[in-house]
Amino acid sequence: MNRLLTAIFAASLCLSAGAAAAQNSNTSTTNVNSTKKRGPVFRATKEQIKQAQAVLKQRNLYAGDTTGKLDTATRDGLKKYQEAEGLKVTGTLNAATLQKMNVMLTDRQKEWMAAQSASQK
Repeated sequence: MNRLLTAIFAASLCLSAGAAAAQNSNTSTTNVNSTKKRGPVFRATKEQIKQAQAVLKQRNLYAGDTTGKLDTATRDGLKKYQEAEGLKVTGTLNAATLQKMNVMLTDRQKEWMAAQSASQK
C-alpha cells in the first residue's frame, strides 16, 4: 500500500511538472511574439497637416485653425473625409488620404511607400 501511494504521488508530481513546463514554454513564445518590433511608420509633416486642414475646412469638415497639429477635431474631420471619399476610415493622415487630397508627399515618404510595396510582394 505504501509503495502504491508513493507511485501515485511520484506520477502526479511528474504530470504537474510537465504541465508547468508546457505552460511556461507557451508563455515565453507568446512574449516573444508580442514584443516584435514594428517597422517604420508613415508620418505626415506639419506642413502636410496644415494643407489637409485647409482641404477639410473647404469641405466644411473642420472648423479649427490650420495649426499643423493632428488634434481631435482634425482627426474627426479626417474620418468624415475618408468615409466620403471611400478610403479606409482611420482618422490618421496616411499616404492614401494625402494623395486623395492632392497633397504632395516628401521624398522620404515616397521611399517609405516603395519599401512597403516591396515588402508586401
